[in-house]
Amino acid sequence: MLTKEQLEVIRQRTLERIQMRKEDENQAVRVVVGMATCGIAAGARPIMRAFMDECNLRNLTHVQITQTGCVGMCRYEPMADVIFPGKDPVTYVQLTPEKVRRIVAEHVVNGQPVKEFTIGAVLNNQ
Repeated sequence: MLTKEQLEVIRQRTLERIQMRKEDENQAVRVVVGMATCGIAAGARPIMRAFMDECNLRNLTHVQITQTGCVGMCRYEPMADVIFPGKDPVTYVQLTPEKVRRIVAEHVVNGQPVKEFTIGAVLNNQ
């Protein structure tokens, strides 16, 4: 069992992290992974894990990785959006962990979308 002092330390750390997130919210790059049943069935869990692992490996503290439900394009799952503040989202489709590593390196870190993995590129090639 934790003491009252230990609980207070945990509370203060949590409040500090929440405040830092609020301050960084306008500066954060958001990665939103489709985690509806269709996405999960197509392999979205390893995709979400790959984004988290790659961002942790690179110590990217300005990246928020979240999930969303169905976006209505099940045949293109697993999918994720990368959203920079003030810019349009870039939607990546048919993802693999290898593609995620490249997306993090080129888009999240260097600001250059990986066009051949985007929904536009896939639709143009059909």
